[in-house]
Amino acid sequence: MRHSLPRAPQFYVTAPQECPYLTNRMERKLFTSLVGTDSQILNNALSHQGFRRSQNVLYRPSCNECSSCLSARVPVSTFKLSRSQKRVLKKNINIKREKKAPIATESQFNLFQNYVKYRHSEGGMAGMDEIEFSSMIEETSVETILCEYYSSDDQIPDRLIAVSLTDVLSDGLSMVYSFYDTSLPSLSLGKYMILDHINMASEMFLDYLYLGYWVSGSNKMNYKVEYQPLEVFRDGDWSLLGDFKKPIRKESNLITNIEGKKDTIYLPDSQV
Repeated sequence: MRHSLPRAPQFYVTAPQECPYLTNRMERKLFTSLVGTDSQILNNALSHQGFRRSQNVLYRPSCNECSSCLSARVPVSTFKLSRSQKRVLKKNINIKREKKAPIATESQFNLFQNYVKYRHSEGGMAGMDEIEFSSMIEETSVETILCEYYSSDDQIPDRLIAVSLTDVLSDGLSMVYSFYDTSLPSLSLGKYMILDHINMASEMFLDYLYLGYWVSGSNKMNYKVEYQPLEVFRDGDWSLLGDFKKPIRKESNLITNIEGKKDTIYLPDSQV
């Protein structure tokens, strides 16, 4: 007997665990798997509703007593460079970016290990081995590019100094994960990659750069407000951060209610 897979995605909620951003808080995530021929359609639809991708999983926060985590994106056409951001671009003018297929290499892994050691030594990725790293880079069923950044010096020509794993959505770029050489703090490489991705989205005629979650009250996530204007997904739609008027929900042909959530998730018509 043959069993066909359900066309609509199945959603699940994780068990509560300690929040990595806010003290004395617990977090849960709503998630679904990202597999099959309609993965790109689903990734677009749910990314537009605040979900993020990690390998072949799409997720977003689903906390009962907290709504501080808001998906954030930068509208490319109205983005305004600050003076400090102009300085970041100027001092990195000689950095070369190469767009590649998402294939893991030893040089990437070495850079990643050093980055995690100095920036996130107590995080969940601290013990990641080479096989797990390869899975993070290569396990994707959607349109994904790997951006490698190179800088030359007298001792090491074409030195790999930064990497970003980036999804290409129907309306923008989504920075899934990035890391860089922490021995070069004066270059502000984290900021530079975001600015370069805004430029890249413009070059590709895309409207947005998706930056993951901005977390109200979290110092480690507060850097995202430096990229203005910034939109966040709140109350079922995107609105400018700081605009607390409740946005009007958009119409959709197919609505699926998720157990225990006030939110409504909109799915593509008959395609997933």
